[in-house]
Parts: sequence; structure tokens; C-alpha cells
Amino acid sequence: MSTSNQAPVTPYCFLEVVIDTPLNSSFDYRWPCQPGDEPLPGQLALVSFARREVMALIVAVKATSDVPPEKLKDALAVRGELAPLSGRWLALARFAAEYYQRPLGEVALPGLPKNLRVPKTVALGRALKKLAKLEAGQDATAVGMPVLNTAQQEAADAIGGAIGFKPFLLWGVTGSGKTEVYLQACAQVLARDPQAQILIMVPEINLTPQLEGNIRARFPGMMLATLHSSLSEGERMLHWLAAHLGQARIVLGTRLSLLASLPHLQLIVIDEEHDPSYKQQEGLRYSARDLAVWRAHQLGIPIVLGSATPSLESWHHARSGRYQRLDLRARAVQDAVLPRVRLIDMERDRGRDGLTTEMVAALRLRLERGEQSLLFLNRRGYAPVISCDACGWISDCTRCTAFMVLHKPENRLRCHHCSLELRIPRSCPTCGNVDIQPLGRGTQRVEEGLRAMFPEARILRIDADSTRLKGSAQAAFDSVHRGEVDILIGTQMVAKGHDFKKLTLVGILNPDTALFSQDYRASERLFAQLMQVAGRAGRAGAPSEVLVQTRYVQHPLYGAVMRHDYERFAGQLLDERREAGLPPYMYQALLRAEARELPIAIAFLESARDCLAHDGILINDPIPMTMTRVHNMDRAQLLVESSSRPALQAFLREWMEALRAMKARVKWSLEVDPLDI
Repeated sequence: MSTSNQAPVTPYCFLEVVIDTPLNSSFDYRWPCQPGDEPLPGQLALVSFARREVMALIVAVKATSDVPPEKLKDALAVRGELAPLSGRWLALARFAAEYYQRPLGEVALPGLPKNLRVPKTVALGRALKKLAKLEAGQDATAVGMPVLNTAQQEAADAIGGAIGFKPFLLWGVTGSGKTEVYLQACAQVLARDPQAQILIMVPEINLTPQLEGNIRARFPGMMLATLHSSLSEGERMLHWLAAHLGQARIVLGTRLSLLASLPHLQLIVIDEEHDPSYKQQEGLRYSARDLAVWRAHQLGIPIVLGSATPSLESWHHARSGRYQRLDLRARAVQDAVLPRVRLIDMERDRGRDGLTTEMVAALRLRLERGEQSLLFLNRRGYAPVISCDACGWISDCTRCTAFMVLHKPENRLRCHHCSLELRIPRSCPTCGNVDIQPLGRGTQRVEEGLRAMFPEARILRIDADSTRLKGSAQAAFDSVHRGEVDILIGTQMVAKGHDFKKLTLVGILNPDTALFSQDYRASERLFAQLMQVAGRAGRAGAPSEVLVQTRYVQHPLYGAVMRHDYERFAGQLLDERREAGLPPYMYQALLRAEARELPIAIAFLESARDCLAHDGILINDPIPMTMTRVHNMDRAQLLVESSSRPALQAFLREWMEALRAMKARVKWSLEVDPLDI
């Protein structure tokens, strides 16, 4: 009796994956599975998609698939050399996708290092070998622990000893030693658990070097990873893997670090939690601060939100008891007091070159004493616009509803929105008049005036133009810390987080424009900005002063700044928000549309407004955006509001399905919890 020689049947399983694509769905691929050797959710797989080889994230492994066999493709490879992302990390990505109304693939995949998402594994193998050579054992012992004052010690003990989900709002005046509270709370958590990991977030890249130095000095025997967009792809891969494998005990980064894989996360710290930089403004428009609170709740761990000027949302949560408030009302350095704030009325003291006579005298006094001064002007470039007196021509951008900013050192007009650059015209393009003049002042023009007034002074400008090269910002800040600068001129880059020991004078130039903004958050942001930059003065204990040049000396916002009275100012703003039905008492989403012509964008938004019944949801009429045209595209917006977050979310889920089904000649996007309206 003969037997047929049948080839053994290859057992298959089916990988459900998500891909970085706008399509709001997952995809099934076939994979040969040996029993006990199946891929796991959270692993990466290389697949063929739309005639390309792309990296996908496995979200489920199934025995069957609903896709017809003839339409199924085989996965090309599974990255088995990399430990899978945890179920909790996948849950975080899934929550973010659902809340911000984006496909899961658009959330999960961009959160991974670019070198993990390429077809070849050379970079991954090299990074894994490098990490394998590092010593496994780490010493989390803290060294050089200074003695804290009573308020600091109580705050550090409350954070370090917290068990389970516990959100803290650490409200401390500038210079009150919030960083030291973070470090000593971290020391308690690390000492308690030999595997514990801690995530510390800062709003801007230029704040990482100073804090990184403090952490390394405090925990010299422990691995620290940093995650921000200035790292090379190789560095980012190495640091991300160190966190993912549990080798990095502390991870320091900007908002993108919130999506890092940290299997043993035990504490989250968000410094300067009020800062709008925590909100991503492109692609997935997420709030890293809000997602961090959700992640802490998910993991059952404490989270600290620290600021001298907390966001009104966080202050509201503290007032309602949702967050526990920890107060640091005095500066940490003995005998150091908050700087005296004075207003200079520019209607009476006009001065020259944008500086009043009183400001110039104060600068000269600090030069004579060998002390440092800081002039804060949140406007880079030489002048916001150039104009012709003869015919009224001004340097408008041809692609945006914005002015072309004069950058005199580069001999360029530059649009700060679409990056268009033109040479400065020799004469008026309209009438030929050669006498065209700059209007207004930016940091470059103030620097030029200061060099003429104080030729002997060491003057340094720090803004986005002077710090374009990698490492240039840190080099500039280092020179200030070493005392090699007498007068520092800067934008918001210098306003927060920096500890300038010899700085005793802060001059604030031209803050009035924010008083008349259409944005209801403008006063909150201006107050925070002024308080933060004022806090750079007198941190080492020397008597210090803040001078504010304004034409509106009676404005109540400036009165609150003079009194350093955040508490009353925040209470008044919250009362106004409640009466006006604005966040945090109302929940919002913003639908934006852009097209070659404004009527097309408006028509799409009108169709979106009318396409779905919306009981309990307020949909406002579409309007052009304040800056209507950017890069030759006209933009409009539609605001959706509800007093119930669950009701708004339920509506948005249905609405997004309807919007995706609409045929439109526009590019549109939805932002949940918008910061700029």
C-alpha cells in the first residue's frame, strides 16, 4: 500500500496592523506562524502597502481574517529583535487617537524613532549592540543633596511618598527652587524601586541642557536619556531604546518624550506646565501635558505640574480639588526676594531708539556695578515692516496676510509664516521713492541702538535668528552664565527656566500689543510671560528691579504684575471665563479648512456645519482666520462647543465619519481643545 508524499501545510496566523496613513482603519497581513513562536502585539512588522515597503505596528494577532484570501498579502518581516511595545503603551496611543480624532497609525508610528521605521535593521542592530555593552547595574544614589527649606521639603516628601495616581500642582514663585523639589522627589522614588523610571518634561529644547546638567550631577551613577527634536536620528534611536529597555532611569525631553516607551514609569514631572509649547500644532494636535495626566492615571502613578504661573485649566483643577496644590511662596536662596516691578509711562518718557531715558539710566547703573541686565522683546528681526511715506506702500508678503519683516544683518525681508525671502528694495516698488523707512523695532534694531549707546558693553542677542546652528543657543547661554555678557537682549527663549546669577535688571519692551489681541487667552499668556521673565532677576539674592515700558500704566494686568499677584489675577480671569462660557468651563474643537480661494473653504465649513444633527452641541458660523492667507492658501475656521466633554467627543466621532465621506476641494483638519482661535 503506497502513501502520497504530501508537503506539510504551513500554519499561518494573521497580523492586524496599523500604518502611518490618514486611512482610519487597520489592515490584515498573513504570516507563517510556528506554534509558540507567534508575533506579539506591540511588535513592528515590515509590510507592502500602496507599492511601498513601510513599517507597521502589530495591534493584534488572529487565527482568522475577514479579508478574502486572494486579497491578503504576506508580511515581509517581523522585528523580533526588539521587545514589543507594552499593552499599556498601545492603550495610550489608542486613547490619543480616539480623543484627538486621528487614525491610530498616525499617532503610534510617528511617536517612534525614524530609524525604527525604515526597512533595514542596520541602525537598530548597531544601537542594540551599543546598549548591550553598557553596565547593567546602576547606582541611583543621589549626591550633593542641599538642605531644603520647610515648604520645599514638604513638597518633595508629598511627591516622593505618593502612592497611586496623585496629580500635584507645584505652584512656586520664580526662584523658589522647584527644580530642587523635583530632584529630591525623584531621589525618593528611585531609592524605593530599583527599576523605577521617571519622565521629566520641559517645554523647549533650550531648557534641557541646564536641567540635564543638574540631573547628571545629582545622579552620577545612573543612565539618563534625552528626547527632543534636535537630536540626530542615531542619538534619538539610542536614547529611545535605552528608555524602552528600562536602562535609562530618568528620561528628560520635550513634548515628544511623552510618547516614549517606559515600561517601569513611576513618576511624571512637567516643568513650566502652562507653556503653550506642550501643544503640538501640526499633524496630531495633542497636548502633551493633558496626555501625561491621562498616562499617570492609567498607570496609577503621581504626576507633578510645576509653574510660577499655572495654566487656568490646572488652577481650576486645583481649586476644585482634583489636583493637590503644593505652594512655594518664597525664593529658595536665603534673603532673596522677588524683584521690584516698576512701570515706565512711555507717554511721558519717550526716550530714543525704543528705550526710555529711565531704562537707559538703569542699564548704565548696572554696567557701572558690574551686574547683568536683560532686555526682553518678543519680536525678532530688525523691524516688523518697512514703508514708503510718499505713497503708503508697506512690505506685505505676497503669499500671506502678513508683513515681510526686515532682517538688516542679512539684508533680507523675510516672512515669518511662509519663509519667503526677498532682498531689501533700494526704492519703493510702487512710486520709486528712495526714502523707505523701517517701522517699529525688533531685537536686531534694539541691539544696534544699544551698541551705539554703550560701546564699551558686552552685548549679546539670543533669538531664533542668532541661534540657528546646532549648539549655538547653549553656547550663548553658557557665556551669560560665565559672566561674559553685560546686556542680554532676547525673545521668549530667555524668559523662563534660566538661572542667571548676576542678573539684577530686567527691562520689558513693547508688551502692549498683546493687550488688544482677539485671542481670549492673550491676557493669560502675557501675564505668564511677564512674570516668567521678571523672575530671571535677583535669583542669587542681590536687590533687583524690573522695568516695564508701557503706554497703559493703569491697566489692571500690569498692576497684578507689580504685586506679583498671580492668585487674584487667575481668579478674576476664571470668573470672566465662567461668565463668558469659555474653557475650562466649556469644551471646544476647531475645524480648519484651507483652499486656493476663501469662498471654497467657507463653503466646505458651511456644509460641515449642516451635515449632522447636533443636539446639545453649539456649532458657530464659519469665519476667516485672523491671518487669512498663508503660503497662497486661504484659511477659515469653524468652532464647535459643548459644556459636556463626553457629549462633544460622541458628536466628533460621528462628525469625522461624515466629514471623511464628503467630497471637497479643501485641506481640512480638526483640533480638539484648541489653544489658538
